Amino acid sequence: MSITETVDSHAVAAGELRQFIETYEQLEAEKKDIADRQKEVMAEAKARGYDTRVMRKVIALRKRKPDEIAEEEAVLEMYKAALGMA
Repeated sequence: MSITETVDSHAVAAGELRQFIETYEQLEAEKKDIADRQKEVMAEAKARGYDTRVMRKVIALRKRKPDEIAEEEAVLEMYKAALGMA
């Protein structure tokens, strides 16, 4: 391999690396923008009187399977009964 070929292959690798890094940085910026928008939505909901803590729990529940939720709720009820909280 000649020096020219080595330099060219490094230039190509450097360009590809730069593209990966710039793409990742762009995604990070987009992620921050989305997080900021989510905060704005929750702030608006709170301003209108909604309990955002409960809203976050509902959002988390919607991501789960109904069977998982039912199982967790059954165990929670069993624990509460054992502690005299039911």
